[in-house]
Amino acid sequence: MSLIEMMILGFLSERSMCGYELRKKMEQLQGYARKFSDGAIYPATNRLVEAGLISELSETRDGRQRRVFTLLEAGRGRLVDELRNTSGFNLTDITRWAVVLTFLAAVPSKADRDAVLRRRYDLLNGHDVHFFYCDAGNPLSIDQIDDPYRRGIIAVHDAEIAAELEWLRSMLDIEAE
Repeated sequence: MSLIEMMILGFLSERSMCGYELRKKMEQLQGYARKFSDGAIYPATNRLVEAGLISELSETRDGRQRRVFTLLEAGRGRLVDELRNTSGFNLTDITRWAVVLTFLAAVPSKADRDAVLRRRYDLLNGHDVHFFYCDAGNPLSIDQIDDPYRRGIIAVHDAEIAAELEWLRSMLDIEAE
């Protein structure tokens, strides 16, 4: 399932919406990172309608025709399955992870939600992410980098990871190591 489709199902799990409302919600969620066109939204909604995951109703409001989408039970099940089985880029990429977290409450089982959080925790707790490498391909530590802007990238990243790990520990009742 594409990230756009996950966002559509996620927002429709909250209430029915027209395409314009979906686009605005998706842009708000992605912030400055991404703008969505009707050319991205409507092919995705068409695929979801054809798959029997959402329904579409045309209505006129204020003299304008609009398409209103509603999540079907099969769509709710698909969303829950996608969230419950979060892995790969949806777990490792911060933008995709933010989308997963936005809709994780749609998963009815706390144990399933905690399992997703635990996978993210294990990933962050067990891996060092490096941005810069020497010519031989070995990662450079922050004290090996003179450029203050590159050091800034690392410092901000490390602070974000530390804050997320603290939050994950609090959600999962894990003692700090």
